[in-house]
Amino acid sequence: MPLAGSSTGGRHFLQIPGPTNVPDRVLRAMDFPTIDHRGPEFAALGKEVLEAVKAPFATTGPVIIYPASGTGAWEAALTNTLSPGDKVLCFETGHFATLWQEMAGKLGLVVDFVPGDWRHGVPPEVVEEKLTADTGHEIKAVMAVHNETSTGVASRIGEIRDAIDRAGHPALYLVDTISSLGSIDYRHDDWKVDVTISGSQKGLMLPPGLSFNALSEKAIEASRTAKLPRSYWDWQPILAANANGFWPYTPGTNLLYGLREALKMLHEEGLQNVYARHARHAEATRAAVRGWGLEVLALDEREYSGSLTAVLVPEEHDADAIRKLVLENYDMSLGSGLGKLAGKIFRIGHLGHFNDLTLAGTLAGVQMGLVRSGVKIDTDGLQAALEVLQS
Repeated sequence: MPLAGSSTGGRHFLQIPGPTNVPDRVLRAMDFPTIDHRGPEFAALGKEVLEAVKAPFATTGPVIIYPASGTGAWEAALTNTLSPGDKVLCFETGHFATLWQEMAGKLGLVVDFVPGDWRHGVPPEVVEEKLTADTGHEIKAVMAVHNETSTGVASRIGEIRDAIDRAGHPALYLVDTISSLGSIDYRHDDWKVDVTISGSQKGLMLPPGLSFNALSEKAIEASRTAKLPRSYWDWQPILAANANGFWPYTPGTNLLYGLREALKMLHEEGLQNVYARHARHAEATRAAVRGWGLEVLALDEREYSGSLTAVLVPEEHDADAIRKLVLENYDMSLGSGLGKLAGKIFRIGHLGHFNDLTLAGTLAGVQMGLVRSGVKIDTDGLQAALEVLQS
């Protein structure tokens, strides 16, 4: 039974790993009249946003912006660079990596899907082994999820690039950064990623509705001969229109207003400071989990996520029941376990527009929910997190 008055007053704590809380500055920027998307005022907005959005990708190349979800950006990356029957190398790092490889199969690609335990990221050594063995260069692309939203495991994208290079393989490198962009250090150009995929509703602090493809010259060249069907997702007409600040269809004008403001906020804080803040909050969260006597799902400390922490609950407890109790009693939403992790974990999002006090409140709510659910924990967990924050 909910605590009396527990969810009346105050703001809801949205602590899922996306969509994240939208800052008031961004909401105010979006609350603006829609303008003619073929006029000069919009052209100025388009050019400004298309240039500014390159920074979180760490690229000097073009970034395509779609009025779509991240799933659309997945499809765009595949259909613009590959042809029917092409082979792609994918890794089972979690729910979203699984969905992306399923999409590849539906689009007519041949998928080599390497099994995983959902507690580790993409193993660079296996990438090197697979590509070295592929002497005929049948593998046309390596697909990797940088930060697996379902598990809180961050693959080592730079090390995977090194593995591709050691193998001397020409495969394209496609990377999903939907829950890492603007939260975890990422380097599209330095890591020679060919297509970086992302979405608006996580580290970029926007509502859902925009998705992105950051492109290399190699990817653009591949798009000129790729034969998978595409129309809406086709890069070529978008790049042509973007040169003048426009899109070949009606864009998400008010979301672009919000994106412009969100990018200003990231610039003001400084991206390296943003990444350090996320890493610090993640460290504090893991300290709380261990202090409670529970287990972080990610097993390799090199792959800890700065965006979210997935927490294993004891086998005798249902993670979804704990989440339900926390929502009803403390007005806080935690992320559910997805796929094979359903009922076994809950996920604490600590990304986007977020500070020390928000994290302290979040962890206090989780601790109260665990105690109220009858989970045997050490209540020193919250103090362990506070010590990290105070240090």
